[in-house]
Amino acid sequence: MNAKQLISFMIAICMMLTIGKAQTKLNYCNDQIRTGAEQTEKYLPYLKDKRVAILGNPSTVIKERHLVDSLLLRGVNIVKIFGPEHGFRGNASNGTEVSDERDPTTQIPIISLYGNKKKPTAKDLADVDIFIFDVQDMGVRFYTNINTLRDIMEACAENGKELLILDRPNPNAYLIDGPILDMKHKSGIGQFPVPIAHGMTTAEFAQMINGEKWMATERKCKLKIIPIEGYSHSMLYKLPVSPSPNLNTEQSIILYPSTCLFEGTKLNHGRGTDFPFTIVGSPIYKGIFTFSFTPVSKKGMSETPLFMNEVCYGLDLRDYDLQSLVDSKEINLSWIKEMYNKSPEKDKFFDQSYSKQIGSIEKLAGVDQFRKQIENNVSDQEIRASWKAGLESYKKMRQKYVLYKD
Repeated sequence: MNAKQLISFMIAICMMLTIGKAQTKLNYCNDQIRTGAEQTEKYLPYLKDKRVAILGNPSTVIKERHLVDSLLLRGVNIVKIFGPEHGFRGNASNGTEVSDERDPTTQIPIISLYGNKKKPTAKDLADVDIFIFDVQDMGVRFYTNINTLRDIMEACAENGKELLILDRPNPNAYLIDGPILDMKHKSGIGQFPVPIAHGMTTAEFAQMINGEKWMATERKCKLKIIPIEGYSHSMLYKLPVSPSPNLNTEQSIILYPSTCLFEGTKLNHGRGTDFPFTIVGSPIYKGIFTFSFTPVSKKGMSETPLFMNEVCYGLDLRDYDLQSLVDSKEINLSWIKEMYNKSPEKDKFFDQSYSKQIGSIEKLAGVDQFRKQIENNVSDQEIRASWKAGLESYKKMRQKYVLYKD
């Protein structure tokens, strides 16, 4: 082989390696479907002459316009707005209590359901004829919108109000995986006996709450659902608006069911950076990993992140091939196992005493044995085998409530 041939050969090898590392572009269904909110012809007549309350946040949109603004322009009588975690305008950090206020744009009263009050009171609903629920969910047990959904359903059932759900795709609907929550670990990040990724839309989950009697009241909530047009669970949906401040990229949303488990470890998982849930690390990994980042205070995202202003070393998943994760139909266990196995401080890996920023791995995973499985380096196959019976039972129950094909 002469010099010219050698150079051509090396260029070809480099191109092959580059292509091998390139992400596969995900095939999104946005142009093929219509969300419930977009199908105004199906629910505007139903709202005529009714006093309307809305649970919303920045994801509550019709195309590029907020649902509240759109309905007001159409003459709908919106008497009050309710806000979930992060607030109606989405500018509150995770876990931060949100106060009642008046919307500066519309002057409509906003009642927070993420603070001292978790569900609307009888007084809140006294001047309401119908309640609209339209916020984007992530399809994950520890994403708190499904808790708020149950609380609103409870309030509506107790006070004889109808709940109109404008359904939206679940961006992680392809995924049904993880252990079923042991209800002794019930908490603010786990309220229902479902897997980590439940594979349902908001409307489907609402039907399951009703059917499985997961409310404090014996009454069922009267539901009216506007289903997504042209949708199936196998379709991937690119969110037009970030659902919360720390789920701000396509990468973070798909990785979220896997990387949120790091909230139960003594590691920073990107909070205090522009890339939450896509990078993870700690100062103790210096010399073990070459990738580094420095968390800082970020208003509206994370004011006091773990290891603030300290250089952290660890994993960079910003270019991880999302299609491979989607194709696997599994939560990725290798990342948390790698970080544990390479930790110089294994005894402190799940230690919550270091900071209030560290959650309980038992509450996140939903079971006792997950922590022990990671500590004992149990194989992925054995870990998944411990989930199998619960998942099979859940999938059978889930079929009673689905509105769309898998």
